[in-house]
Formats: sequence, structure tokens, C-alpha cells
Amino acid sequence: MKKIAFIFPGQGSQYIGMGKELYDNFRVAREVFEEADDALHFPISLLCFRGPEEALRLTENTQPALLTTSIAALKVIRTEKGINPQLTAGHSLGEYSALVASGALSFLDAVRIVRLRGRFMQEAVPVGEGAMAAILGMEREEIEKLCEEVSSGEVLSPANFNCPGQIVIAGHSKAVERAIGKVMQSGKKAILLPVSAPFHSPLMKPAGSRLEEAMEGISIGDLKVPVVTNVEAEVNTSRERVKPLLVTQVSSPVRWEESMRRMVREGVEQVLEIGPRKVLSGLMKRIDSRIETKNIEDLETFKKIS
Repeated sequence: MKKIAFIFPGQGSQYIGMGKELYDNFRVAREVFEEADDALHFPISLLCFRGPEEALRLTENTQPALLTTSIAALKVIRTEKGINPQLTAGHSLGEYSALVASGALSFLDAVRIVRLRGRFMQEAVPVGEGAMAAILGMEREEIEKLCEEVSSGEVLSPANFNCPGQIVIAGHSKAVERAIGKVMQSGKKAILLPVSAPFHSPLMKPAGSRLEEAMEGISIGDLKVPVVTNVEAEVNTSRERVKPLLVTQVSSPVRWEESMRRMVREGVEQVLEIGPRKVLSGLMKRIDSRIETKNIEDLETFKKIS
């Protein structure tokens, strides 16, 4: 039997209509959306299915919306196909979906905490003062050096190590602008991302402190499936380490490329991306093209899973 890993998307993968086909066709998916609506005291399901776009894009809505859609797809794949992973991971917010899949977090706790996480992250830095940019075609060492050179006393650091040739930086807006200018001068490509805060940078530390406090009342279960964490790019099986790693994750880089290479070293042969779009499947092809990748987000993709 093939060794399978489940991976879960983060912010940027959302779109209006996500999860609707699963909701309409599978009772288990419908139950997940109904539970989320009850837990949050507002219809996150309608926001996923109908928008509006501006509301779905707000971080405190995006995070629970993506988590809910991903867990609905997870329930469908488990109940209808009987597929279970040997490893799991999620990109940023997606790590919460991975922890639900592992048994460490209950879905209700996760959906409530990610709504707060989104709010804390947005409030950590006033709108307009922070930014993020994707840098294409540069190596890790080059980007670390670039951040040092143009920071000028402001915060600027790598935020996501996504795949070879794609690294995201985050920090104060002016510092990000200076970095983009320098990258473009060198003939490489830099894209300012449409986000409202500098996620996974040291500027998010206040959000981490608030998150730590909010998680005090949440109980963590045993990890029935090990999780490869964003912070360390290592396999975690310890329930005691879940909360500290999630707190650190808010202001630390997402080490996604290393996380996927860790999975490969663990013997993973197939990766199933569970949730909206197939951003992570695309990254996996660039990280290691030998790994079979599939995704599930709607009826068409569900039918392709065997």
C-alpha cells in the first residue's frame, strides 16, 4: 500500500462557491458547515457559497471559512472512500486543519480559534503598515541577505519558503517596497501580495501572545496521525508541543519546502490536497515531481480519487 499524506491549504486559496457541491451531495459535509455556523454564531456556510468577496477576504472570515471547507472535504474522503493518511501537514492556517485530521484538535475548537487568530493577526499591525511580497527566482541565502540590506531599521524577513524559486517576504510596508525595487532592478520578479497584514513576520508576535491566551481553555488530544509542523519542518507526535508550536508559527516562517521534503524522507509516495484549489499540489510538483499529487474540493475531483 502507498504511504499517503494529507495536506491542507492556507489563505489565498479561498473562492466564492467553495464547498457548495460537497454540501449539496454529502450529509457529512453538510453537518460540518452546520456545526461551523452554530459555533461561530453566524452563517460562515453562506459566506463560502455566496460571498461577498470583500467579506470572505477579511482574515477573520477567511480562516474559519477555509478550515470549514477543508474539514468538510476531509469528512467526505474518509467516509466515502475510507482513505486515511500516515502523515499530515497544512500551510499556515492549514496546519489547524491538519491538527483536526490528526485528532489533536476538535473541529469546533479549531473553527473558533482560527477566527480569533485571524482577528489577532489583523489587529497586530495597523492596516497599511505591513505588507508581503513573493520573490521569484532567488535562493534562500540571497533573500535573507536582501532583507538585511534594505530593512533600514524596519522589520523585513522571509515569511514562506514555498518551493524552489518561490519565497515570500513580510514586514513593514516601506521595507517590502524597497525589497521589491531592488529585486526588479536585478532582473528578477517580485509581486506585492493582496494581503492585509505581514503574516509570519516578527510583527505578528503580539498576535501570538493573544493566541496563547485564547488557547488556554482548549484541550489537545493525542495525535493519531503525526503532523509535520510549519515551524520546524519536522514530524510532531507530542500533544504537549501543539500549542507552543502554533503560537510560534504566527510570527515564524512557514518552512513548506522543507516540510514536504521531510515527508518524502518519511516514505510518502502520494499527497492528497484537501480543500479549495490545488496551490499546494503545484508546489509539490516543483519540490519533488516523483510524488503523486491529487486534490479534492468538489464532485469532479472527488470522483478522481480512488
